[in-house]
Amino acid sequence: MERARPELTRRLLLRGAALAALPYALLPEATAGAGTQAVDYPPAEWQPASKSNYTVSERPGAYSVDRVVIHVTQETYGDTLSIFQNPQKQVSAHYVVRSVDGHVVQCVREADVAWHAGNWSYNTRSIGIEHEGWVDRPAYFTDAMYEQSARLTAAVCRTYGIPKDRSHIIGHYEVPGSDHTDPGPNWDWVRYVRLVNYA
Repeated sequence: MERARPELTRRLLLRGAALAALPYALLPEATAGAGTQAVDYPPAEWQPASKSNYTVSERPGAYSVDRVVIHVTQETYGDTLSIFQNPQKQVSAHYVVRSVDGHVVQCVREADVAWHAGNWSYNTRSIGIEHEGWVDRPAYFTDAMYEQSARLTAAVCRTYGIPKDRSHIIGHYEVPGSDHTDPGPNWDWVRYVRLVNYA
């Protein structure tokens, strides 16, 4: 004997839609901002710093951007990202470049003021780029790191009309009032600025 097929009703359709949506309702909520923000530099991955570690702004309207500040983390890549995501640390940079492969992560929008230079005026007018490694361990300054960082710096310079020279691409140690030594004596400035200009 053939069973009668249920009549397709509005109630049956709604019940089916509710059942179909149920697995999605049970999933944990996505972490706000993680991986979803449009990056300013397309090859970069978005890994946001804590909102407690930078100042929201609308640069270059609010402040002109005329410098790139080069840093060395004195930490591993993973630890650097954790520090930037810790709201108690009060520090961030716009970008972090990984040593082994030159992978670039963006942590702060370029329009916002990252807290990287230790000098408010320089923070407002610069893009900060951290590089994984230690100033006294030159093995961290790989070809991939130099090349990918140089491409990033060249893109930043094009965006803001920053000259690609040592007066405008500076080390953290050159920021007035800084007590830092990074990127240190092992950073090859001649090579880096040449790469920036070729990128």
